[in-house]
Amino acid sequence: MASHASNLWVLLGLGIAGILLAAKKLKKTIREDFGAFIEKLLLLPPPPPAPPKAPHPLTGLSFAISDLFDVTGYVTGFGHPDWVRTHEPASSTSPVVSTLVEGGATCVGKTVVDELAFSISGETKHYESPTNPAAPSRIPGGACSGAAVAVATNAVDFALGIDTVGGVRVPAGYCGVLGFKSSHGAISNTGIIPVSASLDSVGWFARDPNTLRRVGHVLLHLPFATQRNPRQIILADDYFQLLKIPVDRVTQVVIKSAEKLFGRQLLKNQNLENYFESKVPSLKEFAITKTIASTKVPTSRLLANVMQLLQRHEFLQNHGDWINTVKPAIDPVISSQLSENPELTNEEIENLNAIRNQTRTAINSLLKDDGILVIPTMPTIPPKLGSKEIRSEDYQNRASSLLSIASISGCCQVTVPLGHHEKCPVSVSFIARHGGDRFLLDTVQTMYASLQENSSIIADPKSSKKTISQEESAEMAKEKGNQAFKEKQWQKAIGLYSEAIKLSDNNGTYYNNRAAAYLEIGSFIQAEEDCTKAITLDKKNVKAYLRRGTAREMLGAYKEAMDDFRHALVLEPNNKRASLSAERLRKLFP
Repeated sequence: MASHASNLWVLLGLGIAGILLAAKKLKKTIREDFGAFIEKLLLLPPPPPAPPKAPHPLTGLSFAISDLFDVTGYVTGFGHPDWVRTHEPASSTSPVVSTLVEGGATCVGKTVVDELAFSISGETKHYESPTNPAAPSRIPGGACSGAAVAVATNAVDFALGIDTVGGVRVPAGYCGVLGFKSSHGAISNTGIIPVSASLDSVGWFARDPNTLRRVGHVLLHLPFATQRNPRQIILADDYFQLLKIPVDRVTQVVIKSAEKLFGRQLLKNQNLENYFESKVPSLKEFAITKTIASTKVPTSRLLANVMQLLQRHEFLQNHGDWINTVKPAIDPVISSQLSENPELTNEEIENLNAIRNQTRTAINSLLKDDGILVIPTMPTIPPKLGSKEIRSEDYQNRASSLLSIASISGCCQVTVPLGHHEKCPVSVSFIARHGGDRFLLDTVQTMYASLQENSSIIADPKSSKKTISQEESAEMAKEKGNQAFKEKQWQKAIGLYSEAIKLSDNNGTYYNNRAAAYLEIGSFIQAEEDCTKAITLDKKNVKAYLRRGTAREMLGAYKEAMDDFRHALVLEPNNKRASLSAERLRKLFP
């Protein structure tokens, strides 16, 4: 076991070694890692099975966990030193963490969370706030700020968090990484400190959609199935009006990508205000009980109020006694939020639950099995550290309105980075129906490269001024893609080859190279399409036939795969790879 551990250190690299050299002290953040980590630990996966058995699905990946997940022998900190002081070390490890370790991943540490995981700012007074690596003078977002920062700085491949009212979605958007909030109840919350039981969902961060999806398949215990494309992409027009950055910067990226991948007919626009008004009748009753029926309050604001009431009510149910007994030093903003509402009556709780059930039914009815709802993740770029903006009523209302749809309905949502505005990360969010987690992970994997390609064009409208020819620019992008490919940065390579294709779409090499990267991440349909395009442009492209054959074999189209390998042999009779592949398939399917 000891030699296995030492080998892992070499693989994990100096970044993680830096974390593990730090003393095991809860009060000390490790600045070399932008303050992401609060505690070191090492949970090693079981040894890999002997061939021909497949390796564990997460082999070679490292991860961190927000300080809300139990690990045997460690106090789960909950973002507050008084919590640490008054609680014993955990007697068992959260099943979510165990599942990932058993799946082949190595856990290397616990990361900072906001105080009692209650806010979405990422600023904490008890421990040094993690630094947003994408915009150091701005907030990282919370509650799981440390986990997002650990992924954004390459310290780990992925990280675990909890999303109650945006705990994963917000820091993902502000730090420029992918953040996935699973469907409520899809993953067990055992061994995780509860914030608000009816809203809490396990979530995770990653830098690329392939890792995001691999982690999701392990956590959701998903068997292999063919990847599905969306049949409808719905843009929530009224929710995009909550943005305080140019709306087109976000919507055009999604529209262009969807049109290119699936065709214009998939796109649809929806006013959710009217839809929720008709489909969630309990909201009217809620408005009356809150004596706001006389003024027309948007349903988005009402849903935000419902989310906040549920969060406070259930948080106090879980932790009110501890607060009253221990009397911890709590941030005045959080303290006022916890005390500003009187106890809810049974009738009010019943109404809030009715709203939640009706909202879930409404979203499921709108999206069905194959629809994606598109909304902004947050209304603004990350506010500056220490600014009053995050406490302003306008910011809170807009942010809560955007975050409440998935929180209240319990549907799954993913934050997807879309380049930059004013040198700060911008993102968009996709929502699928409750239980549509696999479909949402598939959609992100399918659309990610195209979204990145378009975001770079739209992020800076002035970039159209060309000082060199498009062909030269395309070649430069291809060479950068080749370098990224050599470094095994597959998603980056795909983005760069896509950029080359955008600049010069009649060069078979660019499609062929992108196909190679798609093969590496298991996107076989895209690889097959790129190879077909490369062959159309160059009928003698041997590598394109070989790669298309590989993609088709993985997709189960064995006859077509054999034809491709044989065609490669006609063009290049001494090609060993083509010969071996054709012979293998001939034996399997004589």
